Amino acid sequence: MKIKDATFITSVAGADKFLKTDKPIIAVAGKSNVGKSSLINMLANRKKLARTSVTPGRTRLINYFDFGDFILADLPGYGYAKVSKEEKQKWGKLLESFLATQKINLLLSLVDIRHDPTADDKMMVNYLYHYAIPFCLVATKADKLGKTKIKPRCKEIATELRVGVGDITASSAETGYGKEEILSLIEKAITPVED
Repeated sequence: MKIKDATFITSVAGADKFLKTDKPIIAVAGKSNVGKSSLINMLANRKKLARTSVTPGRTRLINYFDFGDFILADLPGYGYAKVSKEEKQKWGKLLESFLATQKINLLLSLVDIRHDPTADDKMMVNYLYHYAIPFCLVATKADKLGKTKIKPRCKEIATELRVGVGDITASSAETGYGKEEILSLIEKAITPVED
């Protein structure tokens, strides 16, 4: 799958504004600063499509992007400690409302390969299983580990999150590692099944 052109559509702060589309939806979720924007930029072959920030908790809205064959929804990062409880609850409600009401073809659930999954990461995976939302785990920042450590680390994360080792893909927005694998997962998710 080749992404020819990706464009920003809109940002929404409430369920009443969720984008209505006939195109398949691919969602990207993960805790603050896990590399959602960097991953989106890597998939789009663009440096500044999604705004990246050193400051965690920048994505407070749902940002929609048109990737041609599908719509990509960048969900607010969860688990950021330096925001008020009210703000966290607001993000949580927005996230939950989105997951409960939108038809998602595939959700890319991001975890940082260098760290053990957090309680929030585990809650997200349990939620996805509970609501039968198709998902794939993406272990970001793989360039920060030696090549020989990537597979064993993915296996550890998969065990911790109780998913099959085949359900986790290591990636690096810096080097493009894992990009083709992620794009082929997206392609499979948006291709209609023949009867």
